[in-house]
Amino acid sequence: MGSEDHADGQASPQTARTVGQLVKYSREVNQSQTVHEVGTYALEATFHVMDGHPTPTVTEVHQGDLRVLESMAGHLESGGEPDAVARYVYDNDATVVVPAPDTEVAYTSAETTVLDRADLEGAVESGVTVGVPSFRTDEFGEIGVILSVHWPSLSAVEQYHLKPLEYLADHVATAVKNVRSRERLERARNDLETRKEMIQMYDRLLRHDLGNDLQVIAGFSDAVVSTLDGEGQTADYAEKIQRTAESAADLVDRVGDLVKTLEQEEEPTVRPLAPILTQVVDDVEAKYTSLSVEYDPAAVDYQVYAGDLLDSVFQNVLSNAAQHNEGGVTVRVYAEEPAPDALVVGFADDGAGIREAVADDIFEMGVKGPDSEGTGFGLGFARALTESYGGTVTVEDSEDGGADFRVTLTRP
Repeated sequence: MGSEDHADGQASPQTARTVGQLVKYSREVNQSQTVHEVGTYALEATFHVMDGHPTPTVTEVHQGDLRVLESMAGHLESGGEPDAVARYVYDNDATVVVPAPDTEVAYTSAETTVLDRADLEGAVESGVTVGVPSFRTDEFGEIGVILSVHWPSLSAVEQYHLKPLEYLADHVATAVKNVRSRERLERARNDLETRKEMIQMYDRLLRHDLGNDLQVIAGFSDAVVSTLDGEGQTADYAEKIQRTAESAADLVDRVGDLVKTLEQEEEPTVRPLAPILTQVVDDVEAKYTSLSVEYDPAAVDYQVYAGDLLDSVFQNVLSNAAQHNEGGVTVRVYAEEPAPDALVVGFADDGAGIREAVADDIFEMGVKGPDSEGTGFGLGFARALTESYGGTVTVEDSEDGGADFRVTLTRP
């Protein structure tokens, strides 16, 4: 252990000084508008502040994929594959020290692994390399960074070589996540605009072209039914045509109302979750006497990015439990924080669960069970809205024996 390092886990004076110097860079990192700005500031901070001016590399971890974000190493390119050290750090989620033969490793922690070059697959530069992870898995997949630094030579690896890198890696990872969240939200906004254009086209086709044709069919079939006066097989056929045309026209009207609603949806903004969800729970419980909801408004006291139709998302998901279960059913509403910028609102019921016939396509527009009397658009509508807010909707088996619908939203 180095002379300035403390066995009790407290920071040595040089460690504290190094972290203090990194603080000003962390502010720049957190204010960056792109991930490449984040990487550039991280390289600058590492090179200028860390003992011995090492060569740094920032590798982004994004949904299981590792790519070099920025690097001062000549053999690594932005957007390219990382080296063997970063890959080992990712696979083992541990800080890694690869010392030179004459380098003393004077400081380690419980999260540190010391490796010989022979333990790594792939070429590793001579000298000393340290790799530090900072990433986590949430509803959107893995995201974060690996901060690697390389010294051509170093007499000893001390606390002030490792602890400051862990501090900086956490700030860089947070900044990268924030940028990616903003990008996801911006894509959602763009998707919403594209969706609105498609909706306008479908609205014209459904209401005008197909709707008019169905009215003609329904009108003539009605006339045929009246003429035949309900006698014979031909009259039965005519009545079936009439009922089918009327049912199709009704469906066109319903879909038209749905797409018109989507067309009028506003861009996502920050909204309080609890009042919206509380109103939905009250409304759905009043409508379905067979439904019982276990819900605590204090447990969902969050702010989320959403449009003014967020209540429709919850309405469709919560109503689904009452509509597709025979007898009484209880839904437990809960909240989880899979990441600092995400929130899961869950609806777990003790009903019959999701039928295998529709399990894979339950969120597709128009998909419904064989015995369902609905349109099959409710959950598809909920998914379309949630995705326009930059979120997701998934379903899995509930611990209570039924279905567990999980609505993931972005939060500020």
